Amino acid sequence: MTKLKSTNITWHASEVGRADREKLLGQKGATVWLTGLSGSGKSTIAVAAEQALIQNGRMAYVLDGDNIRHGLNSNLGFSPEDRTENIRRIGEVAKLFTDAGIIVFSSFISPYRADRDAVREIMGPGDFIEVHVEATVETCEGRDVKGLYKKARAGEIPEFTGISAPYEAPEKPELVVDTNSQSVEESVAAVVSYLESKGYLGS
Repeated sequence: MTKLKSTNITWHASEVGRADREKLLGQKGATVWLTGLSGSGKSTIAVAAEQALIQNGRMAYVLDGDNIRHGLNSNLGFSPEDRTENIRRIGEVAKLFTDAGIIVFSSFISPYRADRDAVREIMGPGDFIEVHVEATVETCEGRDVKGLYKKARAGEIPEFTGISAPYEAPEKPELVVDTNSQSVEESVAAVVSYLESKGYLGS
């Protein structure tokens, strides 16, 4: 847990409990944490899964890595220290969404296992669902529409995950989707099926 710099502060509990919000929404809040290399399909799967749930009357929201860096984490770079702080902050935001009864899809490379585990630790039992969006560097390079891998190999992007910076794959994720061979539709179906089977989507 991060040491507080602020003093003379008190946690204020809501008069409305999480169970009340989940009853209203007819679902259980959860953080679906999609992790994988750049280009593995994390954001694509998250957006499609969010749409699938919304169309079926469920409340969902995507927290996207690039989008968060435009605002909340605009002051962070890609050093190991900044990557850790990036994940810590978004973990706290995801925790709030989960407490609100929303199913939040967090789409971040989040390359360090310890950082992902730290997010899991601040969540309640069953609130953190780690999904490894598995794809080889070769697969990701083949669908690199932004040209990031080409720039990374040319040395134009320092500390690029999978090329000049490490990626630590999950050891025991709740779910693995292999986008080397699975389509977006198949990957989304696997995520939604997992949520259904574990009771997150209600009756």
